[in-house]
Amino acid sequence: MNNFLNLHLKELSNHFDYPELELRVLLNRASIIDKEIFFSNFNIEQIDLQIFKESFDRRLKKEPISKIFNSKEFWKYNFYVNKFVLDPRPETELIVEKVLNYFPNKNKKLKILDLCTGSGCLAISLAKEYLNSKVTATDISSAALKIAKINSKKINCNNIKFIQCDLLDKISNYDIVVSNPPYLSQYDYENVSDEIKLFEPKIALFAKRNGYEFYNRLASLLPIIVSKKSMIFIEIGHSQAKKCREIFESSKLECIEIVKDYQNLDRGIILNKT
Repeated sequence: MNNFLNLHLKELSNHFDYPELELRVLLNRASIIDKEIFFSNFNIEQIDLQIFKESFDRRLKKEPISKIFNSKEFWKYNFYVNKFVLDPRPETELIVEKVLNYFPNKNKKLKILDLCTGSGCLAISLAKEYLNSKVTATDISSAALKIAKINSKKINCNNIKFIQCDLLDKISNYDIVVSNPPYLSQYDYENVSDEIKLFEPKIALFAKRNGYEFYNRLASLLPIIVSKKSMIFIEIGHSQAKKCREIFESSKLECIEIVKDYQNLDRGIILNKT
């Protein structure tokens, strides 16, 4: 292994558990060739040194790769992300999967609402699956909505509209409601990694009332904007299923399913109106 690789691996090893993986990702992001770079055949002429140095220095400060290169994969698409939006997570894809399971007819004309849309990953992914449907995506953050609109244009999504508001101001009967709201308690937020705390928006992560603020607010809102035929898909924290179920079922909503993530932890709740 050449001196360039050894030098950078040594520095990365002081900050990360898997320095080889970190370096390979950074090298390939800075690549100017069409094939993947491996240590065994690495040549410094294969990379843009300026891009590599800038991204390497930012990574040493714990900035996530997704924020450095403004790119994060979700569902079938590559989303633009920055410090104003939460990175889409693989477990959030479970909401898309569950919607498709419960609504297998993609040609049906549905009214879909995404509350706390952030990057727009849920709203846009569903809009692309249900091309005959109308999707509304809301967020309180104008900066987040700007990113969601960039992604909508980038992914060529034409059946979606964006509204800046605190949850939803106008009442309408939606067939499907999805949401990945903030749900970290103050304790949980204080104990997240620096990659999250320093480079992701607190407004998209932290919720008052020990992490349950938005679930309480949703419990008051949802019975007004859905019908008995509607279904609601909400992401939850892994220890919040019991309490969330109590909150929603006290507001004329019925829990249909608690969704497990890939580690068999509670990660979502599916509801309808009683």
